[in-house]
Amino acid sequence: MNREDMEQPRPETPYVRQLPLGPMKNFVYLGGAAGGQEAFVVDPAWDVPAIFAALEADGRRLSGIFLTHHHHDHINGVPELLRAKDLPLYVQKAEVDFAEALRPFASAIRPVSPGEWLRVAGVDVQCLHTPGHTPGAQCLHCRGAGLFSGDTLFVNACGRCDFNGSDPLAMHDSLFNVLGKLDGSTKLYPGHDYGDVKVSSLERERTWNPYFQLSDPAAFVKHRMTPR
Repeated sequence: MNREDMEQPRPETPYVRQLPLGPMKNFVYLGGAAGGQEAFVVDPAWDVPAIFAALEADGRRLSGIFLTHHHHDHINGVPELLRAKDLPLYVQKAEVDFAEALRPFASAIRPVSPGEWLRVAGVDVQCLHTPGHTPGAQCLHCRGAGLFSGDTLFVNACGRCDFNGSDPLAMHDSLFNVLGKLDGSTKLYPGHDYGDVKVSSLERERTWNPYFQLSDPAAFVKHRMTPR
């Protein structure tokens, strides 16, 4: 490292708060710019007072909601949040078109397109369309912070593909052709506490996650859809 590099200011890592909430081992996330006063929330569910308490403790106010998909255990806090504050709700358009559960929030929803970048709470967030668990599932690639993966990718696992609208071939494509193109050093913030660590990395998952060892789509489908 030369002197010029040493004197170059380093960008601060964005703020991320992981909140374990509810009876299904969900993780709710807060994110935003380092040192900022705003935050977005990812998949608010189960305990909205705990979400507001975390925001207050960190000196932040809520400026937006991201949903990775429409399942109840990831959205059941949305009504209470929207009653408390008028907030934009960022959801993939394919999920909006598919999910009846999102209809009550229609006035708040801001449909996003695959790969679209948004500036929310002072940070850049890319909305990656990752179908498989649901038709409009998305992972949120927060520049400098990592990937909020919802129920697409877990530590040592991936999302189920046996729900209405699920598609194991789409899941395979999402893992290998969407998430597989991201840098391996990217931190992974999963939607549930199902693994041996609470935060992983894409490199770790590509090395040890059994679903990333199944590059053949037929083998992946057989393994994912075998009851266990």
